[in-house]
Amino acid sequence: MKGWHDLRLPDADVALWPQWLDTAEADALFAELRQAIAWETHRIRLFGRELASPRLSCWIGDPGATYTYSRSRFEPRPWPPALAAVRVRVEQVCGARFNSVLANLYRDGQDSMGWHSDDEPELGARPVIASLSLGAARRFRFRRRRARGEPAQPGDTFELALPHGSLLRMAGATQRLYRHDLPRVRGLAAARINLTFRRIDTSAH
Repeated sequence: MKGWHDLRLPDADVALWPQWLDTAEADALFAELRQAIAWETHRIRLFGRELASPRLSCWIGDPGATYTYSRSRFEPRPWPPALAAVRVRVEQVCGARFNSVLANLYRDGQDSMGWHSDDEPELGARPVIASLSLGAARRFRFRRRRARGEPAQPGDTFELALPHGSLLRMAGATQRLYRHDLPRVRGLAAARINLTFRRIDTSAH
């Protein structure tokens, strides 16, 4: 595991380990999880319409760690052994406990994730979210949230690359103050798996 970088996003708490897993271990984990996870197409609501998400996903977690996103309720699937082992290591480096993970499979550069914040009530006011990337490197962007009608300012958007085996930790006020996305990449044929570890407050259910 190599060192981490503080991204110095204003008023946020974001750190990146660019080579958290070495290439051989990241390769093996990518291959295993692509086969072991029960990938499916989640349905989301966008502008009043129900659409298929532009990626494959799976909600995985401890019993009771249900998650509501875009008006859909997801019951957790059991942890594959390799993913359960990685969870322990992610918890150690992030100094947090996680009871769930959203796994996303971006099949190629046409799969994407739109602007959003991980700010659902069951995540708490200042969630710690750890994002492990495997496979093709992709662009990841943060954009500061502005009040309706408030003009954008230079520097509101911050972009970085998330390479194979990297770990991104988002904490503090990051989800309250920023949105993030994963834009499309023209001509990219390689796949990427992203694992976002979270802690769901099961007492809220």
